[in-house]
Amino acid sequence: MTEPTPGAGPAPRIDTSVAHSARVWNHLLGGKDNYPADREAGELIVRMFPDIARLARLQRYFLARAVRFLAGEAGIRQFLDVGTGLPTADNTHEVAQRVAPESRIVYVDNDPLVLVHAQALLTSVPPGVTDYIEEDVRHPDRIIEGAAHTLNFDEPVALMMLGITGQVSDEDDPWAIVRRLMDALPSGSYLALSDGTDTSDSLNQAIAVYNANSASSYHLRAPERIAAYFEGLELVEPGVVTTTTWRPDVIEIGDGSRQVDAICGVGRKP
Repeated sequence: MTEPTPGAGPAPRIDTSVAHSARVWNHLLGGKDNYPADREAGELIVRMFPDIARLARLQRYFLARAVRFLAGEAGIRQFLDVGTGLPTADNTHEVAQRVAPESRIVYVDNDPLVLVHAQALLTSVPPGVTDYIEEDVRHPDRIIEGAAHTLNFDEPVALMMLGITGQVSDEDDPWAIVRRLMDALPSGSYLALSDGTDTSDSLNQAIAVYNANSASSYHLRAPERIAAYFEGLELVEPGVVTTTTWRPDVIEIGDGSRQVDAICGVGRKP
């Protein structure tokens, strides 16, 4: 892994007294890199919406399938993964470099604990490269500047945004953020995005409880508003669909007939 972005400063200070989305998601995925506040927030959601852990797993499965498509069929060799979360099985670089060992990956997250783990775990061997930027998704220009140290923006890049746009309020305009990031990428680049929808009363109530007990907030949106992130892009079949129906792998997902309150898609920049 390359050196952390210059100016990153001393070892990060981690506030364990309040829940953070990356650590709550880690708990829901069965991980150990979380604290009591994260587990309490996660269990509140589980009690109100028991399917949340399944939703978390399905999003990871979608990531793996999307990266396999991008590195394989689409021939992408560069990935910008914004909202990385804590490292777990089948991280973006692991999936991509199994297909194409020369793949270059830049991870972006704003949780200091993710930085600590990234330095130890998000590593690759030559000819592949991984790097990590500690930055907030609300600062796309800083992300682009930092990623340019590792990625060549004259060549196609896959922008991975899984579960991150929901952490941006309407006031901060997540659609403008996605457009700014995609504008920096050349023709032939891709966007892979997934997020939770507001189609379930129980999930809406569970997220409201989470927002009241977390350092950050999550914003569920209508499916058509999530689909709007792909405006101007050429959608890869089957389009913007639930995470169980985007090129499903029966071995991973099991009963794909059970829909979830999340949608996803992959689009190519003309």
